[in-house]
Amino acid sequence: MNLFELGQQYQALADREDLDPTVLADTLDSIEDTWSSKANNIARWIESLDSDVDWLTKKKRSISDELTYRKNLRQNLMTYLTSAIDDRGLKEVHTDDYILRPRNYKQRTVIDDEDKVPAEFKHTNEVVAVDKTAVYKALKGGANVPGAHLKPNRKVIIR
Repeated sequence: MNLFELGQQYQALADREDLDPTVLADTLDSIEDTWSSKANNIARWIESLDSDVDWLTKKKRSISDELTYRKNLRQNLMTYLTSAIDDRGLKEVHTDDYILRPRNYKQRTVIDDEDKVPAEFKHTNEVVAVDKTAVYKALKGGANVPGAHLKPNRKVIIR
């Protein structure tokens, strides 16, 4: 028996998915085993769960990293494609499989320096934060907001 092997009764309990704390305690109490053996099997089960948690945590981090990478790569490809079409002065590109049309979307509000943004554009809940919607409206209306600017948001529609 290796470190993570449990006795048959404990393994059957570990395989169940409907274990709330009450059912778990009642079932463990009903297992007829010596206290030493019961404690030993529970400790093995805990170590097995620790191993599972560590593996799942690493897997979650790996998936999160891959998701971030793919989102960034998608954004970089979109920026490149939009720029390439715009540089050629084209309004539409037909490929074998797609129709590509550059389009302007709502400009993004970029806060360069939060400290320079006037207090009228800040709100305080528990933390002082810049109200990007108010900044956007002011900049769009032609006002000058120190520490902020609008960034064009141009992308390609792929059909």
